Amino acid sequence: MFLDGLNKAFESKARLGIMSALMVNESLDFSSLKSLLGLTDGNLASHTRALEDLGYIQSEKKFIGRKPNTSFAVTQSGSQAFKEHLQALEAFLKSAPSL
Repeated sequence: MFLDGLNKAFESKARLGIMSALMVNESLDFSSLKSLLGLTDGNLASHTRALEDLGYIQSEKKFIGRKPNTSFAVTQSGSQAFKEHLQALEAFLKSAPSL
């Protein structure tokens, strides 16, 4: 069955988790996302970079004391793309035959 409207950027469980967490929080820092999703530093970094390259999230790097801190937030286009992806998933589930 063809899944019309699904966004390939959100096929990964990690990216779905990142977007879901950021949709319900104004922003989250790297450590919070890592802990929440149970990802490694490298895995989280690569997925956030990919989402940022697509313009779906934005990062803000700052220092808290002497310690670097990176936080992420969903962009307007990211919010729209994610909502459309969820609507496509919902439409697919509603069209699936009952078991």
